Amino acid sequence: MKNSVIIAASGTGKRMKSAVAKQYIELKGRPVLSYTLEAFDKSSHIDEIIIVCGGNDIEYVKHKIVEKYGFGKVKAVVGGGKERQDSVYNGLKAVSEDCDIVLIHDGVRPFIEDKYIAELIKSAYECGGCVMGVRVKDTIKVCDEIGNITDTPERSTLWAAQTPQCFKYDVIMKAYKSAFAEGYYGTDDSMLAERTGVRIKMVEGSYNNIKLTTPEDLDLGEKILEKR
Repeated sequence: MKNSVIIAASGTGKRMKSAVAKQYIELKGRPVLSYTLEAFDKSSHIDEIIIVCGGNDIEYVKHKIVEKYGFGKVKAVVGGGKERQDSVYNGLKAVSEDCDIVLIHDGVRPFIEDKYIAELIKSAYECGGCVMGVRVKDTIKVCDEIGNITDTPERSTLWAAQTPQCFKYDVIMKAYKSAFAEGYYGTDDSMLAERTGVRIKMVEGSYNNIKLTTPEDLDLGEKILEKR
């Protein structure tokens, strides 16, 4: 099999309250994105990396991150689109033609471990698609537009979806093309595959696989790095 990973790194990160996009903020002296890329560049399960970033950031990513840290598996750095879904689709179109399995991962989720990459690829090969996630710890409430609680789902059935999300290449390309043909935008990649009737498996991951979204997340990220 040939396994590719698309790193979605074109967000601006308004919730981070920083003048610098969150994927380029330094964590222990290095850009967050460099840690994310390192995890996949070192993995024996990954053959190529496609980075999707802001159009104005392509040269910066190529020279200040890919070349500087010697990430040899990076095949292409491409510009993103208006929405995340547009950006990932640009990445899908850039993978090699003989790609079998594709992983889609957030550029600001730098603590993915190799054992999970391997498990996701195995699961996607067997069933067509899978998502890394963790069991929800808190009770979840569904509310209406004015804040009244309308439902309390059974917690044992709830999972918090993370990335990577992993698919057979033809499965996720079909899902993306179908979504665009119908003008549909989902909040994650598996939603698009689910709409085509593919049964997507949940693979239990790690609570350390956090997405760096707010300033508080950076503090937690530094602690995770220190433990490693």
